Amino acid sequence: MDKGNHHSLEPRGRWLHRSIHRFSPFQDARPDGVRIDALVIHNISLLPGQFGSDYVDQLFLGCIQVDHPLLQQVRGLRVSAHLLIRRDGSVVQYVPFDRRAWHAGVSELAGRHRCNDFSIGIEMEGSDHCPFTMAQYHSLIEVTLSLLESYPDITLDRIVGHSDIAPGRKSDPGPYFDWDLYRQELNKAR
Repeated sequence: MDKGNHHSLEPRGRWLHRSIHRFSPFQDARPDGVRIDALVIHNISLLPGQFGSDYVDQLFLGCIQVDHPLLQQVRGLRVSAHLLIRRDGSVVQYVPFDRRAWHAGVSELAGRHRCNDFSIGIEMEGSDHCPFTMAQYHSLIEVTLSLLESYPDITLDRIVGHSDIAPGRKSDPGPYFDWDLYRQELNKAR
C-alpha cells in the first residue's frame, strides 16, 4: 500500500483534508478533560446491502426523504459518525474530531462506559455480508495514520469494532472486515 498520507488533518486536528465536509446536527461537546483515546470502526448500508445512495448522508444529516418502509424505521434517529468511507474510498466527514459524534450508543471499552465521549467513529460503507473494497482499506489506513499522529493517546489496541464495545447488541464491522490486513498495513507504515 502507498505510504503517502493524503488524508492529513488540519493543524488543530479537527478536520480531515481531502474529504467532503458535511456538518451533522447530531453531535455535541465532549466532556471536559476527556482525551480522545479510541477509534471505533462500524459498517453501514442504507438500504441494507445497497451501496452508493445518499441515504447514509440523509441519516447523519437528519433529513431522510424517501418513503421506503425500511428507511421509515430509521427516520428520526439521531445518529452520526465522524467519518464515512464509501466503497470507492472517498471520505465524508460529518463531525469535527474534537466533538462527540453519536455513533456508539450504549458501549464500554476497558471498563469505561459511554465510548462516544472518548472515541472517534468511522463508518465503512458495507455490511456484515460482503467484503470491503481495497479502496476503502487504503483510505482507512491513511485516515488512521493521520489520527494516530494527531491523537497519540489512540494506540493500536484501542482500535476496535462496534461489536467489541457493544457485544451482543452490535455485530459491525462484521466478519468480512479484514482486521489482519488493516493491522499489518498500519504496522508497516509506522
